[in-house]
Amino acid sequence: MTIQEIENEVVEEFALFGDDWELKYEHLIELGKTLPVIAHDLKTDDRIIQGCQSRVWLNAELQNGVVHFTADSDAILTKGMIALIIRVLGDHRAEEILAADLQFIKQIGLAEHLSPTRANGLVSMLQRMKQEALRLINP
Repeated sequence: MTIQEIENEVVEEFALFGDDWELKYEHLIELGKTLPVIAHDLKTDDRIIQGCQSRVWLNAELQNGVVHFTADSDAILTKGMIALIIRVLGDHRAEEILAADLQFIKQIGLAEHLSPTRANGLVSMLQRMKQEALRLINP
């Protein structure tokens, strides 16, 4: 699937909950349980995403020409947020990740329903994933 197709799938999925943000938060927490978890020995300071209220570790590796992300967080909602972004961006070519517009976040209303610090963390996660994709293109 393309990034756009996955974005559309996410938008449809969140639409099932209507305007009930409590259910949407619960869904995010459930998504966190599907997160491809970073290996413990990779939970190093250089892999912590700066700008997040919680601690979030992110690893990116090139595997068979696509960027494979693993991550973890010490907060369940944040874990769900990074899992959602990895679901959309993970296992795509670095060039596709860099070109992705990621309208799904606005379409599902996620950023506006987060605290300001969590919304900043969301932006930091997206920026770091794009930085990692760029790093893998230009090692």
